[in-house]
Amino acid sequence: MATTKKAAESTLYHLSSKGIWKKFRDVVAVNPEISTGLPIASINRYPPPGSRPEKYNTPATKASDPAQNPYWKRDVRRAYPKLSVVTQLELSSLLIEHSQAPSVAAPAAEGKETAVSAVPKEVPDLSAAIATVTSANKVYTESKLPPAIPTSYKRWIPKRAPDAPHDPSAFFPLKQYI
Repeated sequence: MATTKKAAESTLYHLSSKGIWKKFRDVVAVNPEISTGLPIASINRYPPPGSRPEKYNTPATKASDPAQNPYWKRDVRRAYPKLSVVTQLELSSLLIEHSQAPSVAAPAAEGKETAVSAVPKEVPDLSAAIATVTSANKVYTESKLPPAIPTSYKRWIPKRAPDAPHDPSAFFPLKQYI
């Protein structure tokens, strides 16, 4: 009974050694029947790469124009964070300005326009500005608490549990909370 070959042909789609290198491989290789792993280019990739007649053209974009794409805009190594400086006088003026209700112009008679002019006052220092803003309206009260950090678990509120059995003359009796 003839045996049928069930394994794939190892040299069918792969290059094989020829000449003296085949003899060298037969002597040196542990399994000379194994494939070299180098595919035959004409069989493996059809049509072969680079065989198309048309040439690829890179589409023109704003980035491909050197005049519109300078190096300093693309250089991410030098993209340092830009500092923002707010002085205490600027901060105090912003605090006072935004703590008051915005002023709205009164309705004008027909044909006449009235303009609301903001008269710049003398800006106090920061501690005085904070004192005036917090005295005018309380920032946080018992009913209006500051925002809390959201957590995925419920906050533990201790509740007294019945005492565990202990010696009545113990100096530190055990108290349980749940």
